[in-house]
Amino acid sequence: MTIGLVSFGLVMLYSASSVVADAAQRSSSFFLIKQSMWAAVGLLVMLAIARCDYRRLKKPWLVYGLAALSLGLLVAVLFAPPLKNAHRWLRLGLLSFQPSELSKLVLVVVLAYQLDRRKERLADFFSGMFAPFVTTGLFAYLVLIEPDYSTAACIMMIGLGAIFLSGAPMRHLIGPGAVITPLLVWLVQREDYRRQRVLAFLNPFDDPLGSGFQIIQSSIAIGAGGIFGLGFMRSQQKHFYLPEPHSDFIFAVIGEELGLLGALALVIAFTVVLWRGFVISSRAHDMFGALLASGLTILIVGQAFINIGVTLGILPTTGIPLPFVSSGGTSLVVMMASVGLLLSVSQHAR
Repeated sequence: MTIGLVSFGLVMLYSASSVVADAAQRSSSFFLIKQSMWAAVGLLVMLAIARCDYRRLKKPWLVYGLAALSLGLLVAVLFAPPLKNAHRWLRLGLLSFQPSELSKLVLVVVLAYQLDRRKERLADFFSGMFAPFVTTGLFAYLVLIEPDYSTAACIMMIGLGAIFLSGAPMRHLIGPGAVITPLLVWLVQREDYRRQRVLAFLNPFDDPLGSGFQIIQSSIAIGAGGIFGLGFMRSQQKHFYLPEPHSDFIFAVIGEELGLLGALALVIAFTVVLWRGFVISSRAHDMFGALLASGLTILIVGQAFINIGVTLGILPTTGIPLPFVSSGGTSLVVMMASVGLLLSVSQHAR
């Protein structure tokens, strides 16, 4: 399924990005070639991790070493040159790297380790749940101040999902949830562009050429596709009507060119990944493996359904990419590494 999603993503990326590449006076296959190279790297990483025993990660020096590395990169990116008024990218020569993508995967590993070590004390908040909450909050805070509100919210989703699936009492989730909810509302109100996004989600036609533009153009693209689509390479909205057609809104191009059937096939593919991920989690021999598999499943499929929900207009606009499909080398390699860990848990559960 992963190989199929990556291959499908490369094909649709070529269609969605060719106009953008031409406008930048580059080859129409520029993004395809770049993404193919990252896909090859991701495949090697996935196969290498799948051949390793995931239980080797249950070493304190390794887990907290990965956490320190990820947190260090999140701090370092704050001092990097801004791009679009945000510090999200570290540039290494010709290559660029997004530390927040790696932090999601590292957070899953760290939380699985912490919750496994505290599985006998989960009923007590301070001795059992305090460390996982602090870890999640620290990762989310460093991403938030980049600023990257969408990825920070995704990190919170991963953290709360892992804590819930560990079997922690609901009262430990209700209390922090009561604190986090007003904080999220305050963060939305604090920045004008975040507030505009929420208002555009409620009624995009109040500002059709401003904050509501993305949602409206995405709806037009999906509606134009009908059941069978306009055909491959025949999207009209990607001609500078649809913002970011090759990254955040590539699902709209899929809906326009392949129609309801193509879009539904993609949703089914991610549903299969969801099903298999939780099957792997249920078959794991230890709690660490079970939490690792379930956390990775939330990481992959949660992002997919958030991206699709934004494109369909049922969630406020965010910058979450569509796993395996959207343009972006860091995201692709991290997602394929996550699948490699899932395969490792699966193989050692037999």
